[in-house]
Amino acid sequence: MQPSRYHAAAIVLVGAMIIIGAFGPVRGQAQGTLPATVQFPSADGTTTLTGFVYTPKDKRAERAPAVVMMHGRAGPYSINVKDRGPHNASTLSKRHKMWGESWSALGYVAVLVDSFGPRGYPGGFGRHTINERPDAVNEVTVRPLDAYGALAYLRGRSDVAPDRIGLQGWSNGGSAALAAMAVDAQRLAGTGGFRAALVFYAGCGLRGHFDAQGYRPYATVLAFHGTGDEETSPKLCQRFVQRSRELGSDITLKLYPGASHGFDDPGRQKVSANRNASADARASSEALFERILGPEPPRR
Repeated sequence: MQPSRYHAAAIVLVGAMIIIGAFGPVRGQAQGTLPATVQFPSADGTTTLTGFVYTPKDKRAERAPAVVMMHGRAGPYSINVKDRGPHNASTLSKRHKMWGESWSALGYVAVLVDSFGPRGYPGGFGRHTINERPDAVNEVTVRPLDAYGALAYLRGRSDVAPDRIGLQGWSNGGSAALAAMAVDAQRLAGTGGFRAALVFYAGCGLRGHFDAQGYRPYATVLAFHGTGDEETSPKLCQRFVQRSRELGSDITLKLYPGASHGFDDPGRQKVSANRNASADARASSEALFERILGPEPPRR
């Protein structure tokens, strides 16, 4: 698949709230229990990806909704291991563990995709290095293919509802999620793509790929950004989303006053603006995914 297929992408950041009372108590993967490590092919046709799968302890249905999670520029692992490792399920970052356990507790199967390790960059990249990163991990032309590889993997599982899968990404992974939601990108999924997407503090420049034609996602996108973000521009994302909405896209941006980059990271909750942003973004994400990915999805 050529990168040009992403010249019409869309930002989708979608949240969902699962109503526990309607389905009985739902227990997810216990905190501290390691997710299963799996491997599956990227849609690039050459890369074998590593994924970490969180599953519900108690099923809400025979086939559960699912979430593909895309890490940011620092990679999926804790900053404490960086390049020295080990890079495995035991060293995932607190943010990724938190979200994986949270989704599984709500009855979802969630897979965190490692895009960097299989390509030789397990420790990720530092701040403001976007122009120094190899094209092998390009967030607009390469990483969306990883998202579709994960989508195909989940659709092949007997415990996943193949038509109820959402996408979530943070920072660089948020940019990848936006590109993956491009109208042309849906063709990679065959009969259908992701039902919705959640995008956290993405870099909305997307390397200029959508400047000419505009960005139009094929499904709902819900994006989150803090006005105090020190890495990616909330103003750029405002303009990006506004232009996309003018094209008729179902995309929404929620801005949080004073919240920083990575505001949902468990290690950044001492700042009240981050706590407030994190709480609202999680509730909004859960509500959106429950509405769109829940047991009785709306008919098209």
